[in-house]
Amino acid sequence: MTSVALVRPVEAASVVERVTAEIRHAIVAGRLAPGQEFSLRQIAAQLGVSFIPVREALRSLEAEGLLETRRGRSAIVATLALDELRAICQLCRQIEPDLRVRAAALMPPAELDRLESSLAFLTSPSRPGDELFDRYHNLHVDLVRPAATAWDLRILERLWRALERYVRVGYDRIEEETGSRPYDPRPASDLVAAYRCGDAEAVRQAAVRNIDAHERIAEGGLAESS
Repeated sequence: MTSVALVRPVEAASVVERVTAEIRHAIVAGRLAPGQEFSLRQIAAQLGVSFIPVREALRSLEAEGLLETRRGRSAIVATLALDELRAICQLCRQIEPDLRVRAAALMPPAELDRLESSLAFLTSPSRPGDELFDRYHNLHVDLVRPAATAWDLRILERLWRALERYVRVGYDRIEEETGSRPYDPRPASDLVAAYRCGDAEAVRQAAVRNIDAHERIAEGGLAESS
């Protein structure tokens, strides 16, 4: 008689991955604020999991530079710093332009049509902030995916999420000043248009302008908070 497996071997790893993703999202979105200290057991209770997956998740997030673990089973969210912002953007400038050129050459026209039509979400101030940033992140993943290796995506995911922390601070300032939170669609629209024209140099320049735009927004938020 064939025995029926009652548990799946990957389940424990899946819990750690989900816990890691949720804490990462809380840090990036600012719900766990820069410099905030929190207890591992407190987070475990809020997530409804045991202490062990939270401990494993925090090890990964510490390696990503998003927090520091402390003695006594606590952790502190990494602070924001201008030199770190500039380092993140510089790495993006080194990686993204050539990768986007290769991706543009492989992108089917129908996929470009889909991505271009999806840009309307960037102009809607009524969308929740988390949804907007998640959709924007996914848009850029789709734009590099045709040429990206698994390592490209791992590195860019880490850089983009780290940059998002800073950009959110900048857009918080815009929201306070204007009362709305529209995301400027022009850098992304220019990037999609450059993909469509098939000019490698145009793609490179649009990629750099997109990074520059995010850096300016983020710098404005840091200047306001300093």
